[in-house]
Amino acid sequence: MFDKVLLCSDHKPLDVLPESVVDKSTKNSQNGQGRKPGQKTMRGKTRKKKEVVDLRTLLIHCAEAVSVNNLSLASDTLKTIRQHSSPSGDDSQRLAFYLADCLEIRLSGNGSQINQKFISTPRNAADILKLFHLCFTICPYLRASYYFSNKTILDVSRGKPRVHIIDFGICFGFQWPSLLKQFANREGGPPELRITGIEVPLPGFRPDEMNRNTWLRLVEYANMFKVPLEYQQISSKWEAISIEDLNIEEDEVLIVNCIHRMKNLGDETISINSARSRVLNTIRMMKPKVFIHGVVNGSYSTPFFLSRFKEVMYHYTALFDIFDKTTQRDNETRMMIESDIYRYAILNVIACEGSERTERPESYKKWKVRSLRARFEQLPLNPAIVKGIQSMVRQIYHKDFCVDEEDQYLVFGWKGRILYAISTWKPNESDQGDKD
Repeated sequence: MFDKVLLCSDHKPLDVLPESVVDKSTKNSQNGQGRKPGQKTMRGKTRKKKEVVDLRTLLIHCAEAVSVNNLSLASDTLKTIRQHSSPSGDDSQRLAFYLADCLEIRLSGNGSQINQKFISTPRNAADILKLFHLCFTICPYLRASYYFSNKTILDVSRGKPRVHIIDFGICFGFQWPSLLKQFANREGGPPELRITGIEVPLPGFRPDEMNRNTWLRLVEYANMFKVPLEYQQISSKWEAISIEDLNIEEDEVLIVNCIHRMKNLGDETISINSARSRVLNTIRMMKPKVFIHGVVNGSYSTPFFLSRFKEVMYHYTALFDIFDKTTQRDNETRMMIESDIYRYAILNVIACEGSERTERPESYKKWKVRSLRARFEQLPLNPAIVKGIQSMVRQIYHKDFCVDEEDQYLVFGWKGRILYAISTWKPNESDQGDKD
């Protein structure tokens, strides 16, 4: 199963597993689903009911009541939302169910404990792979980001004998088996490869366990493809890492990679010299050949609760809609993603404050300002890579996914809303000194 998912061909759909029945057609896969033929004449009444119960407006009213600690109004509104929402309904009913759940937890004051319990619960790589497989099958964002990153790495390391990848947020290392396979097929043979996998330490007695399992998995794939691999694991707060920890060597091509994980670093509302700025400065001082940065394009990092609530609701409206248009409603893996991954990300935004709130995405435009301020220079997009991704998305995925070039970013969206973006950078020439 790992091989089937992690070594998938760039331009072929993944084999659909029995529990991941997916309709990737341009039609809404939910048309008529769960509705008896005789019910079609009830369409007018169904519409009328939906107009009466406007879940989005109810949720905003409830968030307003929560923000001023009006317990009575918030509780009454939550009761109404509960009557019209469900974890197995349509996309708006499901999202409303989880948003209401998180608002209730904020009211109770238990957000911190529930969030901490979720963080400290061990994750099994095989279970995560099922979620990963469904996301790869129905949604191009992660697959396209990995494609972009791996092709960029192959380009900048062409013909070079030694390559060092520093991956901020390596997690289970699912990005790298396909790159190992491509390195094995490289003209002139594979390079000597070093991967430094950086993760935040896990709570409890085994802070390095996930990173260690990632190391063992990648060594196994490297042996399979006969790619010489040296793996270094670092489990630490990212802003505490120094260049000396990374053992960078002069004769290697250095690449820094971070896909969708900088959103978890503290911003200026936590510390004036923010973790984001410190990590970007450390990366610049490493002087990599290229820094590949994929960002979640969200605007719910604001300290103001009500603004944050509205933005997280709009962002996840798109994500829940994607599942509703591409996946059956009773699909177990879909329900697990919504109830586990999405719910706890939303919970962190709604019910946690200060340094415990780790879901802090910014728009790619704000990240551009940050990167320029940290004295990076943005690199132009490679037209061949862009064309390859656009072709992949067009051939495999639902028609409402879009891939566009915007301000030297490759942006990925759904029905016109940009959800993710990726770009490449290098330290500004004026900071390179005599090295260039």
